[in-house]
Amino acid sequence: MAREIKFSLLYRDMWQSSGKYVPRVDQLLEVAPAIIDMGCFARVETNGGGFEQINLLFGENPNRANRQWTQPFNDAGIQTHMLERALNGIRMTPVPADVRRLMYQVKKKQGTDIARSFCGLNDPRNLEGSIKYAKEGGMISQAALSLTVSEVHTVEYYPGLADKLIEMGADEICIKDMAGVGRPAFLGKIVKNIKDRHPRVPVQYHGHAGPGFQMASILEVARAGAEYIDVAMEPLSWGTGHADVLAVQAMLKDAGFQVPDINMKAYMKVRALTQSFIDDFLGYYINPKNRLMNSLLIGPGLPGGMMGSLMADLENNLASINKWLSKHGKQELSQDDLLIKLFDEVAHIWPMLGYPPLVTPFSQYVKNLALMNVIQLEKGKGRWSMIADNIWDMIVGKSGKLPGELHPDIIKLAKEQGKEFYTGNPQNLYPDKLDDFRAEMKKNNWDFGQDDEELFELAMHPEQYRAYKSGQAKADFETDLAKRKAEAANATSPAIQTSVVSAGFEPKKLHIDVNGEKYVVHVSYGDGNGHDQKEASTPTPALQQQAVVSNGEVKEIISPLEGKFFLTKDPSEKAIKTGDMIQKGDTVAYIESMKTYSAIVADEAGKVVEICLNNGDSVDEDDVIIKLQ
Repeated sequence: MAREIKFSLLYRDMWQSSGKYVPRVDQLLEVAPAIIDMGCFARVETNGGGFEQINLLFGENPNRANRQWTQPFNDAGIQTHMLERALNGIRMTPVPADVRRLMYQVKKKQGTDIARSFCGLNDPRNLEGSIKYAKEGGMISQAALSLTVSEVHTVEYYPGLADKLIEMGADEICIKDMAGVGRPAFLGKIVKNIKDRHPRVPVQYHGHAGPGFQMASILEVARAGAEYIDVAMEPLSWGTGHADVLAVQAMLKDAGFQVPDINMKAYMKVRALTQSFIDDFLGYYINPKNRLMNSLLIGPGLPGGMMGSLMADLENNLASINKWLSKHGKQELSQDDLLIKLFDEVAHIWPMLGYPPLVTPFSQYVKNLALMNVIQLEKGKGRWSMIADNIWDMIVGKSGKLPGELHPDIIKLAKEQGKEFYTGNPQNLYPDKLDDFRAEMKKNNWDFGQDDEELFELAMHPEQYRAYKSGQAKADFETDLAKRKAEAANATSPAIQTSVVSAGFEPKKLHIDVNGEKYVVHVSYGDGNGHDQKEASTPTPALQQQAVVSNGEVKEIISPLEGKFFLTKDPSEKAIKTGDMIQKGDTVAYIESMKTYSAIVADEAGKVVEICLNNGDSVDEDDVIIKLQ
């Protein structure tokens, strides 16, 4: 009898791998019945990763969204699964153990069945807590192997890691080929070794289409014994996303596997609804190049999920580099020039950093560091002069043990910077914090929510939740979206494509509000080639120190980069205030850029006479952020 293969729809990751935002809850509820009617999905990925932060960014309650979005699948008997980052939970930075434990309790009660847990370093210590807390919360624990290709990530390495995670209590194993760089034969051998050792443990394969291996990889892992395959569907399959369910189903059926039939009428409805969400507003945040496959991604091994924002990051950094080059009489770079330089630099520094698998957050860290090296080299300076705090934490072991050895130059640099290496359990560095957040909730008279879900949201995403509660997040999002729509409506055909997706992804109808008057604009597109979208408020890479410019008796602390301004990066820190005396070397603020925080350190002593920005404000390079006297 033919062996059965089941499919899981990545409706969350489809969006994250394409652009910045995900659909609103009303849109998710509209598409859910059609996904169910397709009749081919045993599982649907409904939340996790950046999903809830994105809800908060456009002013929507993620707990309401998650409960309502998972309910139709729960009712239909389709399992739901989430993605979480072990020590980092569902954010970019480490999470206290009590907050991690609460997450699984909340998510299970909200309707999520399976916790897919991955550690970006494949450190079993970080995953042990995830496995334990997921099972305590009543969830299925699916431990993920973050897959990459290096001299230390071998066919023997991954089955050995799976052995440890299954011994810790993991119910399932996921092969997380987050960049799609896993060679098909390599993946097949890993899956076969795992299934030979643990025949009753289900294996699910997750991969990305970008570099071009994925269809062959799916066939290999299916033949090796994988039971579940993650898939996407048009109009968000392929490109930096995932293989389309139609192609996967046809391929596996022809190979002799038992696969579910697909209700094509329902498929076309989901396709049309997804396109309508793109036309509504999501297309303004999807870069056209993210809909293309590119085998250049094989070299740097950058993950598909990160490519949703990479091109926008490059736009901002390209403008900054070219501004400097032009000022100094040098030839400006094209975006492709910068992209190739970045890919080459990632390949150069990755082994030096101990081969961290390029998955969130470490893919961002390696990419950010590579990009800053490129910028510095273009300006005639040296490598390694700009390293953000989060990146140092990875280097010195505060995020977990690196798979490989650090290059001697990196060790020497750490010692010169006074950094101490840490070999203990990373979780011990991040003490429990729920009581602090409970006190904040009570002080603000905020509702703790059903099953403490609002408390959890504040504890997991403090800054984003506060901006959501104040209404600032929604206001910022609506302002940005209105700007993009106005630019598109007033542009000629090629320029329209600056803000929206080309090759079938352009909005056909725009809803524009001009001075209170509402218009519906029908757009037709010519044959011109569109330019890349520029992502508003997308930060650039981080650095360690800023320049303090003397201006008479007042010294201005200048932002060295674009990003968002924060006085603190952790609730335990004490923010500076007007009137405080600052000593040379004191950290006075942070710039959050490309998901990492850069400490702004005073180069001179002085009294704070003005803090020029509020927490969360966007800041451009060379903006004055603090004044000292």
